[in-house]
Amino acid sequence: MKRILFMLFLMNSLMLQAQYFEAGVLIGASNYMGDLSNNSSKVYFGETKGALGVFGRYNIFEMLSLRASFNYGAIKGTDANSDNESIRRRNLSFKSNLYEFGITAEVNLPGYQPYALSRPFSPFLFGGIAFTSFNPKAYYNGEWYELQPLGTEGQGIPNFESPYSKLAVSVPFGIGFKYAINDTWNVGLECGARFALTDYLDDVGGIYADYNTLLGGNGEIAAALGNRTGEYLGTEPVNVPTGTKRGDNKNSDWYFIAGVTVSYNFMDNGLVGSRGRSKRKSGCRTD
Repeated sequence: MKRILFMLFLMNSLMLQAQYFEAGVLIGASNYMGDLSNNSSKVYFGETKGALGVFGRYNIFEMLSLRASFNYGAIKGTDANSDNESIRRRNLSFKSNLYEFGITAEVNLPGYQPYALSRPFSPFLFGGIAFTSFNPKAYYNGEWYELQPLGTEGQGIPNFESPYSKLAVSVPFGIGFKYAINDTWNVGLECGARFALTDYLDDVGGIYADYNTLLGGNGEIAAALGNRTGEYLGTEPVNVPTGTKRGDNKNSDWYFIAGVTVSYNFMDNGLVGSRGRSKRKSGCRTD
């Protein structure tokens, strides 16, 4: 019993010594993998876009942190990038902004403690949950059209699916490393994947609705953007039977955010008491 109490006391002491809040920014890039990324199991790096983020990180102890973040990114895809003629003939394309709010846990291996630069460098793994807002658009006849309200796969027509939500749950995870310049400022680099629990980041979910059904049910623009093979061939719109495969057989899309981070440690914010800095090397404190 005494040994257990001692271990609990030791863990509590370590946690109290290490707890502090941190805030920072991320500057980087975003991309996606899905039906319009040239190959649904690969990233097309030519469509990489910029990404920005802000985050707050609560460091519980040296090996574990919790982070809340808000990230902005952009994704884009087009069949024109494919080296497969049948995919280029499909002739679909999209772009979308992404807005993500996430909560993740970070495991620092072997541990991270910028205070007195006792552990100034650490790789880390992270994972958690996020909520992602997206809105795919396509360019047609000189204008950008929001695709979700159009129902390009027949959404909203009787006997078809309901319109998909433009808010999705995502599962972020990845790797990175962080380095303490001093006990106040940190820099880092991270690369994260997001498994989105939707197949509609790119508006392509699976099957075609035939041209006349789309024309009568959702209008001329929906019919034109539901099947764009005729544009590629320079012919009248191509009609395919309802249920013909439009996308891949997967039920989810992916997106990725990678970047450089810069953050500030609030060591003296009252969470763990004031800490002196001027005589740290000598072991003295100044309050």
